[in-house]
Amino acid sequence: MNRNAVYRVAAALASGVIFGLGLSISGMLNPARVRGFLDITRDWDPTLAFVLGGAVIVSAAGLALVRRMPRPLLDDRFYLPETRVIDRRLIVGSAIFGVGWGMVGLCPGPALASLSLGLPATVLFVAAMFAGMAAHDRLQGARPWQRV
Repeated sequence: MNRNAVYRVAAALASGVIFGLGLSISGMLNPARVRGFLDITRDWDPTLAFVLGGAVIVSAAGLALVRRMPRPLLDDRFYLPETRVIDRRLIVGSAIFGVGWGMVGLCPGPALASLSLGLPATVLFVAAMFAGMAAHDRLQGARPWQRV
């Protein structure tokens, strides 16, 4: 493994640990808190609005930085979305994601981070999530392990 690959793995690991800690500290690993935020008709819990707002600010700053850099530090190019088209697949996928998030109180990042808690419901959710991703890739003929 070359030196650049080691740095990339280390950077990915550090990013994942920081992301998981942030999710844990913010309460995003607690499905009841997430459902409380999403349920605006009953006892609405607005605390996660600050988490989401912070995520938007950090993402916007990161995107602004990326646009000013000629190339990334540990790769030969940036991997950014190549289309801005809002089509049926995007809308349906977003709806499925939102309904699942509302029903279960977990989205993929917090679900993976909360695996560390060892809750059977989370393990089942992650297994179903991976099964759904595999079924999608099989039906679409995608190969997610290949770089574009």
